[in-house]
Amino acid sequence: MPVTWIVDGNNVMGSRPDGWWRDRAGAAGRLVDEIDRWGGDGHDVVVVFDGAPHDAVAARGRAGLEVRFAPGGRDSADDHIVDLVEARAAAGAAGDLVVVTADRGLAARLPGGVAVEGPRRFLDRLA
Repeated sequence: MPVTWIVDGNNVMGSRPDGWWRDRAGAAGRLVDEIDRWGGDGHDVVVVFDGAPHDAVAARGRAGLEVRFAPGGRDSADDHIVDLVEARAAAGAAGDLVVVTADRGLAARLPGGVAVEGPRRFLDRLA
């Protein structure tokens, strides 16, 4: 059964102490490239970042990989992820979703039946 991975991009990016804060656009691009190489194991992947789009990041990807930006300030991606998940859950697809985040507040806002995976485990998948 196909699964859609919805990735809290800033949360996953921030889980690695690799200096991402010095070049957020570059770190976002590296994460999207890693996800692109992984390929989602044939499943769809939606990566959501806070803030305005970075052209270098938004242009990356393949069929089945979507990069979204949620302007509106810190944690605006959380609201966007919740809206996205609720829309898919309302269509009966809650069991076909995995949200990647370590944000307990975001996880608590998700509808029942939606799986949550932490960034470390997800990054292990990408390796």
